[in-house]
Amino acid sequence: MTPPGEHELALESRVDDARPTYRFRTADGVHSKSSFRDGDLLLLEELWDVPTGRLLCPEANYGVVGTVLAGATADVEMTESSARAARLCRRNAARNDADASVRLVADLGRLTEAYDTAAYAPKPYTPLAVGKRRIADSLAALRPGGDCYVAAADSAGAARYEACLDEIAGPVETVAGRDDCRLLRATRPAALDPPEYVACRHLDPTVAGVDLSLRSVPGLFAATGLDAGTRLLLENAGVADGERVLDLCSGYGAIGVCAASAADCEVWLSDDDRVATACAERSLAATDVDGTVVTADCTRGVADRTFDRILCNPPTHAGDDVLSALFAGARDVLAADGECRLVHHRTLDLSAHLAGFGTVEQLRTGAEHVVLLARPEERPR
Repeated sequence: MTPPGEHELALESRVDDARPTYRFRTADGVHSKSSFRDGDLLLLEELWDVPTGRLLCPEANYGVVGTVLAGATADVEMTESSARAARLCRRNAARNDADASVRLVADLGRLTEAYDTAAYAPKPYTPLAVGKRRIADSLAALRPGGDCYVAAADSAGAARYEACLDEIAGPVETVAGRDDCRLLRATRPAALDPPEYVACRHLDPTVAGVDLSLRSVPGLFAATGLDAGTRLLLENAGVADGERVLDLCSGYGAIGVCAASAADCEVWLSDDDRVATACAERSLAATDVDGTVVTADCTRGVADRTFDRILCNPPTHAGDDVLSALFAGARDVLAADGECRLVHHRTLDLSAHLAGFGTVEQLRTGAEHVVLLARPEERPR
């Protein structure tokens, strides 16, 4: 039986020397949870019979390409920036007996190993600058003469990615296609000097009298400036000296940095996205305050701790299963006399996800957002 919040997909193989069927678990919070992506299928069809050598699969999603191609090559490494996706990659590799490693990374440019082939299918919501950066870093991770394959839909920037490959590596070939999706191939030259497609942004907002110095990059929520919802929450955070505070779904760390600046408290910041937590680490350092940063799905990284105050601007776009797990986890790590304060858009109704709390009340209403205060159920003495 598939666990609640997860989905099961099956992929039938068309070659004699592969498993007859590959089975994958997916979930809310990963791309294309209900069907296989055309880009992944193009990569499988093209690379199964290609001597890929040591294979790199950047942003592997839930692990389709790396898991299947582990049956055709001796060494596969999948990378992901999402802790949830990386966990699914590991599970799917294991359940299909695939010998593939999985690494949670913020920056492919920090990989020190050398690979023979890279197979990348950008997610359609990936900002073009970020996708280009990952292509450039994938090429840089290859040995000279290694091939980089990029599978992308024309509607999601395939032409821009083709131009990027041509600019960095030289001639680009379209080796396969499926509906709107094309599979591109370029070879890593001996010399490689790609442009810096993604630059760190410096944000310096003042919130409730506190000056912050934050760091963000394209692709993160509110990457160009502090959003109105987070600002409203911070203006009503109520952080006091001596508290244990959790910035849940921290993004680049605005809430946690502000809490650490406003009071003498112990601050933890947690987010599913390793790119976000890398920026949160920089934000803490830039503002010169202390905090502990973890990269984990929902509250998995802090499940052994207890907090007096949880502050959260939840990812309401991630799906009901993610929100249910998020707030169930928040209840588990909240002290008996603690508070969870969260902000969301006024048009949304999160009451079903917050039903496990003892009391939920509206604390403040802004032009477009509302701040809620949730307390745990009163526990018997």
